[in-house]
Amino acid sequence: MLKKRIIPCLDIKDGRTVKGVNFIDIRDAGDPIELSKKYVQQGADELVFLDITATIENRKTWIELVTNIAEDVNIPFTVGGGINSVEDVRNLIKAGADKVSINSSAVKRPELINEIAQEFGSQCVVVAVDTKFEEDEWKVFIHGGRTPTTLKTVDWVKRAEMLGAGEILLTSMNNDGTKNGFDLDITNQVTEAINIPVIASGGAGKLAHFKDVFEQTKATGGLAASIFHYGEIPINKLKNYLDAQKIAIRK
Repeated sequence: MLKKRIIPCLDIKDGRTVKGVNFIDIRDAGDPIELSKKYVQQGADELVFLDITATIENRKTWIELVTNIAEDVNIPFTVGGGINSVEDVRNLIKAGADKVSINSSAVKRPELINEIAQEFGSQCVVVAVDTKFEEDEWKVFIHGGRTPTTLKTVDWVKRAEMLGAGEILLTSMNNDGTKNGFDLDITNQVTEAINIPVIASGGAGKLAHFKDVFEQTKATGGLAASIFHYGEIPINKLKNYLDAQKIAIRK
């Protein structure tokens, strides 16, 4: 059985870490390099960096920032935002990223998943899925949660897996930033539908929320932002708690 991973997520805007609620009301959360160093020291298993305005502003994730992160971080990290081609991925990997996360570009051109997997291996490709429950259905949204699509979430993750995705980063927009807990319903639906690892995201607010998502779904990772950024739950405290709950974690 895969050990569960604790993964801080750093949303990057204008070179700073930011955090919002339900994908809006963005506020500053600190310097990404300093936060990264802190999370490494606390025992984070991986890090995710998302340039949240790269797609809508039609520009590339900052290679310079990725290079700086790679110099200071010795755990795997994933980079996403504005990635549209194999060449974009090559530049990010060259700068030090271990994996890339694609979202809007994958929805617009699904073959990109396969192209990246063929070039760098499936383990390099994380397909991020921003999903929202509307009109009795879980649907996929793109452009940082701004644009709805007609894609049903479970159908899309199945296709992403078939095309070569190595992992799904699943964010419930309904729960994002609310601190009311991960959405166990859609996490369950997705983890039951596919055979690749799924990182649950959106809604973590207390220690028990991680216990719930790991015990009640097959998610292999729990991702959070504000509770780590603002020091509400130190990662080492969370890991000690999960270990005491007999949940298999990386130590």
